[in-house]
Amino acid sequence: MKSLIKRNEKQPAFGIVRYLILAVLMLQMSSCEKSIEPEFPDYLLSDEAIFENASTVNAAMANIYAGLRDNSPVSGSTDGMNVILGLYADELDYYRADSPIDYAFYNHAVLPDNGAIASFWNNSYALIYSVNAIVEGLETSPLSESEKEHFLGEAYFLRAYLHFYLTQLFGSIPYIKTTDHSINATVSRMPLETVYSDVEQDLITARSLLPEMDSSGERLRASPGVATAMLARFYIHTKQWDKAFSESDNLITSGMYTWQPHLQDVFLKESPSTIWQLKPEFAGAATKEGEVFIFDFGPPYLYALTENFMQGFETGDLRKDIWVHGITDGTETWFHPYKYKQGMFGGNSSEYSILFRLAEQYLIRAEAAMQLGNLQEAKEDINIIRLRAGLSPNTASSLEDLRSELMRQRKYELFTEQGNRWFDLKRMEVASQTLGPIKTGWKSTDVLFPLPQKELLLNPNLNPQNLGY
Repeated sequence: MKSLIKRNEKQPAFGIVRYLILAVLMLQMSSCEKSIEPEFPDYLLSDEAIFENASTVNAAMANIYAGLRDNSPVSGSTDGMNVILGLYADELDYYRADSPIDYAFYNHAVLPDNGAIASFWNNSYALIYSVNAIVEGLETSPLSESEKEHFLGEAYFLRAYLHFYLTQLFGSIPYIKTTDHSINATVSRMPLETVYSDVEQDLITARSLLPEMDSSGERLRASPGVATAMLARFYIHTKQWDKAFSESDNLITSGMYTWQPHLQDVFLKESPSTIWQLKPEFAGAATKEGEVFIFDFGPPYLYALTENFMQGFETGDLRKDIWVHGITDGTETWFHPYKYKQGMFGGNSSEYSILFRLAEQYLIRAEAAMQLGNLQEAKEDINIIRLRAGLSPNTASSLEDLRSELMRQRKYELFTEQGNRWFDLKRMEVASQTLGPIKTGWKSTDVLFPLPQKELLLNPNLNPQNLGY
C-alpha cells in the first residue's frame, strides 16, 4: 500500500471544493488497485495506514514542507509572494510583457480569473487539507503521546501559518479545520477577527506541543522558536504592540539564535540567525530564490530591482554591495537581488530558503517599542540593523522620524522576502501614497486581491467578492 500520491509537476489547478472531494475519495481508495492515479501533489495523504508508525507520519509531514517550498505563497518560485508581491509593490520591474499573469500584478490590473490568484488560494487550501488530515488521523493513531504532540504541534503551526497569509492576501476567509466535504463545500467567509483568533490559538497550541529544537540542527521544521517568531509577526500585523514586543523579546533573548554580524553569511544554510528555513529538493540544488532572481546578462529575462528601489539606498549601505548585484551590457545596468548567491545546481547546496530570521525580530521589537512610546529602545534595535549594514547610528528624535527610519530599514533589510514590503505598505496605510504615483492601475481597493472567480461559482457562500473586482 502506498502512503503518498505520486507527484506530477503538471497538475491542474483544482479549486478547493473539487480538490477536497477528490482527495477524500483518494483516502478511501486502495492504492494496490491498478488504476490511473489523479494528478495530486505528493504531500496529499492517500490512506489511513500512514498513521500506524511515526516514520510514515514524519514522511507525510516532510512532504507538506516540500509543498510549502514548491507550491505555496511562501515558495521562492516565480508564482510565490517574493516575486508576485515584489511586482505588486515597488521592488521589482518586469521584463516580459508577453506574460499576462505577472504583468497584471506589475500594472495593478489583476482580475478574479488570474492564474496566480487561483494558485495562492488552491495551493494553500490543499496544504491545509493535508494538515487537517494529519490532525484527524492522529486522533486514533497508536503513536506515543509525545510523538502525537510533536506532529500535532507542527500541524497546528502550519495551519495557522497558511491561514494567516490567506487573510493578508484576501481579507476575510474560511478557516478550515476539517476534511469533511459536507462542511467544506459550503463554507462561508468568516469575520477577520474570528480568523485571527483561530490563527492565534493554533499558534499558541502549536508552541505548547512542539519539542525544543536542537540548536545544532538545520532548522527545517516548526519548533517553539518558529511558533514564537510567527506570533511576533502576527501581533505586529494585528497591532497588538505589547504582545509583539514580548514575543520578539523572548525570542531574541532566548539564546537559541545568534546575531550574524556579516552580511555575506546571513543567508548561508549554517547561519545561526536563521529561525526556520526550507531545504532545496535535492543535494546540490540552488534555492528557488537564487534560480529566479539571478541573471548573468542583460536585459533581464524576467525581473530586476526597480530604479526607485536602488536609488533609495543610503550612501555606504553595505547591503547594496553584498545583497544586490549589477549586470551591464555596456550601456545600461540592471540590478538583481543577491541575498542567495547560488543560482544553479552545484556540488553542494550552500543556502536554504529562509522564512524567519533574527533581524526581522529586532525590527518587530523596535516597532512595538516605538508604538508603546519607548523610542530609545526602538532606536537601539534599529541601530543594530544599521550598524551591520555599515551605517552610522540613527539619531531620530521624534516619533515621525523614527517611524520613517523603521520603514526604511524594513524596506532594505527584508526586500524580496515573502512579500514583506507589500504587507508593510498595506498595514502601515501608506500603499496609496507610495504606489499611486508609480503604478498607473493603482486603486485603493488593491489592498486585497480578488477571490478566485471559479471558487465563487463553486461555492456562492464565499460571496461577496472583494471591493473593486
